[in-house]
Amino acid sequence: MPQDMLEFEGEPGASGLLASEPRLDREARFRAQDRLRVQQSRAGGRWFRLLWLLLGPGVLAMIGENDGPSMVSYATTGASYGIGFFVPFILLTFLMAYVVQEMAVRLGVATQRGHAELIFQRFGPFWGYFAMADLVVGNLLTLVTEFIAVQAGGLYFGLAPLVSVGFGVLIVAASLSLRRYATWERMLMVLAAGNLVFVPVALLAHPSGAALVRALVEWRPVGGVGMGFVTLILANIGATVTPWMIFFQQGAVVDKGMTRADLAQGRMDTAIGAVLAAAAGIATLVAAAALFAAHVDVAQFQSGADFATALRPLIGSTGATLFALGIIEAGLVAGMTISSSSSYALAEALSARHSLNLDFSQGRLFYGAAILSTLFAAGIVLIPGAPLLAITLTVNVIATLLMAPALLFLLLLVNDREIMRDLANGWKGNLAGGGIVIGISIVGAVYGVLIIFPNLLAGL
Repeated sequence: MPQDMLEFEGEPGASGLLASEPRLDREARFRAQDRLRVQQSRAGGRWFRLLWLLLGPGVLAMIGENDGPSMVSYATTGASYGIGFFVPFILLTFLMAYVVQEMAVRLGVATQRGHAELIFQRFGPFWGYFAMADLVVGNLLTLVTEFIAVQAGGLYFGLAPLVSVGFGVLIVAASLSLRRYATWERMLMVLAAGNLVFVPVALLAHPSGAALVRALVEWRPVGGVGMGFVTLILANIGATVTPWMIFFQQGAVVDKGMTRADLAQGRMDTAIGAVLAAAAGIATLVAAAALFAAHVDVAQFQSGADFATALRPLIGSTGATLFALGIIEAGLVAGMTISSSSSYALAEALSARHSLNLDFSQGRLFYGAAILSTLFAAGIVLIPGAPLLAITLTVNVIATLLMAPALLFLLLLVNDREIMRDLANGWKGNLAGGGIVIGISIVGAVYGVLIIFPNLLAGL
């Protein structure tokens, strides 16, 4: 049996699969089958097939973060400020996301442990529960916005909220019923490709290529900096870098059985996901910039459906329909990835089994956490009169504010040479990671000051 198959299945100190017979069940068999395909592709020099087999955690983390609230944040940004400042800013945020998620990949392949499990093991119960609280609050709030997105897209097509939200719950539950990580991952990859529907929407808005190039080259600051601008800065960061991504991708890397030999493909997976997600995010902003050019006031919008409706006279019914479908897709994919992120973390924290290869009887806690959080979020969305667009933007801001402590834990872990060995961070990784923590903290501090002193930037 290939050596890397032995390494990931055994407990610490065990010699491998045969030394850990209780794990020779459904979970172990499926993971071993997946590893065998990887080993065969690597031994045969089939590099494209190898990449395809290992593709998944990074793409799903990045495109999963292009969720309902993220796409609405990009649309609000484009409609409010156009493309000048925020197109290069979005590229910067996805570069930040790659730096963060690459560290999560290294942690997963080096330790074969999930993120929550490592925090409890290395820092103790207090900090473990602190990190869990940070994640659970952020995930529940974000899950609410995913169903807001599904409801908003449904409203454009005339569907009652109960119908569209109920459909979303059924899709999430159906994905969990697969009980096979590889099948779940491939299904989500197909759905995630729908995120690129925003690219033709942007093309239907007939953007100026010259204006896009100028935005990238010049990166001019926006005049009239105030609370709205800082809020959108935070919302755009929260649309790209959030705590659930770390927990999800590290958990998925372990569930997929990736080892040190797969690190190069893991990095490529993350980079491909970042490029695709950045393209979709920028396309959403560019499409909504048509509203900025037409002087449409989005302050009165109630949900993502209002963007599709307002765009219809500017980009046509085809573009508006694609926009609404994209919002639904974004909410569904993120709902599945974020709920599984919560499941990985909770099961790890409670030392319960955590894998999408488990039967329901073996993974009651794992699957139950995903289903209960999904039902909770769907129920919140169906409350009559809730300010859905305001909730959506606020959740992205909260996600950004919660990111600093999550990044600190990540940096501490990837610098722990006892568990990382030669895969520990170097000075460049620490400089990049530390810069991201400082940058997010500064923007969060500015936001806090502006809440207390709202007129502070009035003259800028």
